[in-house]
Amino acid sequence: MRILLVEDFRPLRASIAQALREAGYVVDEAGGGRIAIWSLGSRQIDVVVLDIMLPNVDGYEVLKKAQSQPNPPAVLMLTAKDTLEDRVRGLDAGADDYLIKPFALEELMARIRTLIRRRHRVDSAVLKIGPLTLDINARRVYRGEMEVVLSASEYAIFEYLALRRGQVVSRADIWDHTHGGDSPPESNVVDVFIKLLRKKIDSAAGCRMIHTRRGLGYVLVAPE
Repeated sequence: MRILLVEDFRPLRASIAQALREAGYVVDEAGGGRIAIWSLGSRQIDVVVLDIMLPNVDGYEVLKKAQSQPNPPAVLMLTAKDTLEDRVRGLDAGADDYLIKPFALEELMARIRTLIRRRHRVDSAVLKIGPLTLDINARRVYRGEMEVVLSASEYAIFEYLALRRGQVVSRADIWDHTHGGDSPPESNVVDVFIKLLRKKIDSAAGCRMIHTRRGLGYVLVAPE
């Protein structure tokens, strides 16, 4: 999943970004509103963690830009503005959640996980996908009591396909939401990861679950 972190206080932004990356997210950072607006217009973002008080363009303008996207990201406002009026204004402006500074990092991560599930219309952190179980919070996949051991990259791709199961997802989308800009999406690196992942998932499930749609991408189909 790809997260845009908009925070002008660099030490706080760095610590949050590190925690998010360690949790397996792709993170774009912005220290001001203008960069955030550019990022929203140039990338597909799943969640925006957004400070309100920003240099040059405030968080409310960034929120408007997020809402104007064809597939709007979820927005969590992260701010020191803690009055009831501030919270009401942020939520009425379209924010999906509102967290006041100072905050516990564990709570921020839990709220982000909830927003991702909500965005993909998933009610639970534990998904049943045919004979397999995907635990989003633990970042684990199981067949019964036995874990299907996946690398971090394999898990990220499987989770993304699972959240969009039944939908054809392009190679560029898979790369953008699971790895970011570390390698060009035109390369065959996604195909390599899919081949490795397919061996483990299809073998554990006892059937083919990850299908290729030639010229379009991949789709995860869960058996009845």
